[in-house]
Amino acid sequence: MKKYLLIIVLFFASCAPRTTPAPTSLPFTASDAQTLLIQFFDLLNAKQYAKADLFYGGGYEQLRVFNASADPEDHAALWSWACENAGLQCLTVRTATLKNSDSDTFAFLVEFNNPDGSLFVLGPCCGADETEMPPVSQFEYRVARDSDGQLKVMDLPPYTP
Repeated sequence: MKKYLLIIVLFFASCAPRTTPAPTSLPFTASDAQTLLIQFFDLLNAKQYAKADLFYGGGYEQLRVFNASADPEDHAALWSWACENAGLQCLTVRTATLKNSDSDTFAFLVEFNNPDGSLFVLGPCCGADETEMPPVSQFEYRVARDSDGQLKVMDLPPYTP
């Protein structure tokens, strides 16, 4: 009798629906983060500011400083002004090399293309010479998870005054 009872219990246990707990956030790879970073800059460069903003997770304070008269919640207008008038260099990515990562953040060293295809180099500014302020062609960008678990670019494009 015990043998039949065990068989019946095992039969019903095997028929029971199996549930797999849903992950709290989707896993992302460095390649996913790199692709998102490149798309973000491609969209900014193409002046598709509303779409680019969907890939951005950083602060808007500096964008608001660039255009204090704009609606602070109109992110597309803030991006437009910053890229087209205020000195943000909304260029395409030449290279994006993974520098390091942890469970929620990927850091890349990024080089950009000038509109003519040459390497973008940020030179000295504001009266400094190359000794005081050496030219820079690689910029660090972070891609991190937001509160919804989605990857977002956390840093603004390079700025030239």
